[in-house]
Amino acid sequence: MPEYYSVEQVAELLGLHVRTVRGYVRDGRLRATRIGKQYRIARPDFEAFTGVEPGGPESGAPAAPAVPGPLHVEASTVVQIDGIGTREAVRLSNTLVALVSGPRGNAVPVRVESLHNEERATLKLIILGDPADTAELLAVVHSLTTENRHV
Repeated sequence: MPEYYSVEQVAELLGLHVRTVRGYVRDGRLRATRIGKQYRIARPDFEAFTGVEPGGPESGAPAAPAVPGPLHVEASTVVQIDGIGTREAVRLSNTLVALVSGPRGNAVPVRVESLHNEERATLKLIILGDPADTAELLAVVHSLTTENRHV
C-alpha cells in the first residue's frame, strides 16, 4: 500500500469524481499536502477519511473491533382524537404536559405538543421521547379517552 495517494488515485479507490475529492480537500474534510501543483494524501489521512483503520482488511490483518457509541432511542408518536370539545382537549393536553414537566430519571426528554381544531372537533397529540415514557403517556391518553367518551 503506498504511503501517499494522488487525488486521482483517491477518486478511483472511492469511486468518486476527481473534482469531488478536490472539493473535500479544499473544504478540509480530507487532509492533504500540496507538493508543487498537486495534492498528495497521506495513507493515515486517507484511512481516517474512509474509516479504514491501520491493520484493516487491506493489510491482511484483522481490524480492531468497532466500539459502538452510546445508543439513543426515541419514539415519535401522533395520536388523533376525533369528536373532542375544546374543554376536554385542553384538559387532556394539560394533563400530559404536567406529567412530562415533573422530574424523571430518564435522560431523554419527553415533549408533548397538541393541536386542537374546534371546527372539526379533533385533537392531535404529538409525543416525542423515550419509548417507555411515550408508552406511559399513551396509556394515560387511552385511560382518559375511554373512561368517559366525552373526554
